[in-house]
Amino acid sequence: MATAAVIPPDNTTIPSYGRVEPGSQQLKAANYPFTSPVSSVDASAVATEWVDAFDQALSAEDASAVKNLFLQGSCWRDQLGLSWDYHSLHGPDKIVSFLKSAPGGSRVNSIKIDDSNSTRKPTVAPVDFKGKVNGVASFLTVETDVGRGRGLVRLLQDAGDGNKWKAFTLFTAMYELKGHEETIGENRPQGVDHGGKVGRRNWQEKRTATENYEGELEPIVLIIGAGQGGLTSAARLHQLQIPTLIIDKNPRIGDNWRNRYHQLVLHDPVWYDHLPYAPFPSSWPIFTPKDKLAEWFESYARLMELNVWTSTTLSDAKWDDKERQWTVTVYRKRADGKTETRTLHPRHIIQATGHSGEMKMPSIRGMDGFAGDRLCHSSQFKGARQVPDGQKKRAIVVGCCNSGHDIAQDFYEHGFDVTIVQRSSTYVMSSKNGLEVLLGGLYAEGGPETEDADLVFMSIPNAMLKRMHQEATAEICQRDKALLEGLVKAGFQLDDGPDDAGFFMKYFQRGGGYYIDVGCSQLIIDGKIKVKQGQEVEEVKPNGLLFADGSMLEADEIIFATGYDNMRGTARKIFGDELAERVKDVWGFDEEGELRTIWRRTGHPGFWFFGGNLALCRYYSRMLALQIKAMECGIMKYEDP
Repeated sequence: MATAAVIPPDNTTIPSYGRVEPGSQQLKAANYPFTSPVSSVDASAVATEWVDAFDQALSAEDASAVKNLFLQGSCWRDQLGLSWDYHSLHGPDKIVSFLKSAPGGSRVNSIKIDDSNSTRKPTVAPVDFKGKVNGVASFLTVETDVGRGRGLVRLLQDAGDGNKWKAFTLFTAMYELKGHEETIGENRPQGVDHGGKVGRRNWQEKRTATENYEGELEPIVLIIGAGQGGLTSAARLHQLQIPTLIIDKNPRIGDNWRNRYHQLVLHDPVWYDHLPYAPFPSSWPIFTPKDKLAEWFESYARLMELNVWTSTTLSDAKWDDKERQWTVTVYRKRADGKTETRTLHPRHIIQATGHSGEMKMPSIRGMDGFAGDRLCHSSQFKGARQVPDGQKKRAIVVGCCNSGHDIAQDFYEHGFDVTIVQRSSTYVMSSKNGLEVLLGGLYAEGGPETEDADLVFMSIPNAMLKRMHQEATAEICQRDKALLEGLVKAGFQLDDGPDDAGFFMKYFQRGGGYYIDVGCSQLIIDGKIKVKQGQEVEEVKPNGLLFADGSMLEADEIIFATGYDNMRGTARKIFGDELAERVKDVWGFDEEGELRTIWRRTGHPGFWFFGGNLALCRYYSRMLALQIKAMECGIMKYEDP
């Protein structure tokens, strides 16, 4: 199975659709193995035989036996089971080498078949997108030296070794620490302390004291940002009984969504977006409007008893390497309007300000001289204003990803003459066809439980996901043929993502460069939104934009939907150069094909990056919380492999 390849550091020799985050790797797509066709097979017997053999090989520390249970081109993907990090071990030799080099041998002690529901039990299933390469798949339960978890194995017959069943992909992930399980289900709190106790406080009094960190109370974890990253990680930490405080500069929880452009609606469907512990109700719309999501976030924080200080800013933060502790000063504006200064001493800070960083606003000659009504970044755009009858207003949107298209459509719907500036190429798929192909059957009405769906998705190594999505992208393109041909005819330049692997790979590789169409593409095809393609902006004139080819477009409003910098840049702005130089860059693939730095150790003790869409935050919030809990319980040291 292929891994990552080194690319030129400046990205200049690579088309825009293949470019990556600086310092990250260009992921090579995996290949499907040569395997015998599967006819009639007892899936349960096949899975049980392999799992028993694997269990015995692990127990005996028999490297040769382990190696013989994996296909050439196979991959073992692990999250916190084999080590305190995320790994994709490609090929039997790499797997055995990793196990031999691990202190004390494999931390995964045993795996067992999980047949606790119809989704999880062993079954004959394809390992490719088209369903031509079939094998046996089974959910697993996993036990490590310190925890328990779940997994999934996909088995294929090795045509070069007597059709023996061997692992093509194995996934293992730790879900809980032994003796430190979440306070849910059978471990839920009592909610009351019975008995005759003088001065006993009720729930509200105790909740207020905890939320305000009164007296000697201190948070162990301080989270910067009350978006989906901050809320989900705080919820997981709360269930592990780690005192946690979120601070956010906005007046209300959810303002990070509430304050965005007027027509914003999530492009991901509801089944993909549930938060941990409290899924959306069955009446929730498929696509969530931003203000509705903001209200849900506010309710979620209250229901999950999360400690959130809004209208609060971080003034100073210093790390003590010897004490392994922060000294943090924050300014908090209370409900009565008074501002208080608090000094806190958390052992961990999570920067949950979004997987992107600060807005990437280009510096172009003449910006200060623009005489129109508005010039701003898309993150500052609150919505288009209706053009009065009898007047003509012109808008230019620079940038052609989700935000750029949504904003251009908003301008059109409010009576503007709109031009969207496309400097390179964009991957476009319709919401209906794209999401049906990529998520259908997994995140859908009547689909598997969310945790099972997450396990299936995460069990696919990214190199294999890229291979599958090359086929999926071709299918989406075929379904969207009329739409895409119309865009090309209108002068809009398309691409199929890195190595023709479409949406997800563009998202993981560079965090942007795509549009999930919810109506703007047809406006472009119909000529209702014009396209300026392939030219950089040379200068901002008082009445519009001058382009590199010498052409000029007049505008009353100019919006730059030009993306965001790396989270490391935001860390530099908040915490200074010393921290920024110690942490690593965020996002894009590492040498094994895992995403870099986010949700894992950053290079600076006590400091974590957290972000991503709602689905990624739902899943990786558990992984981050487990790492912090393990450190706090003395199970793990920051320096541990």
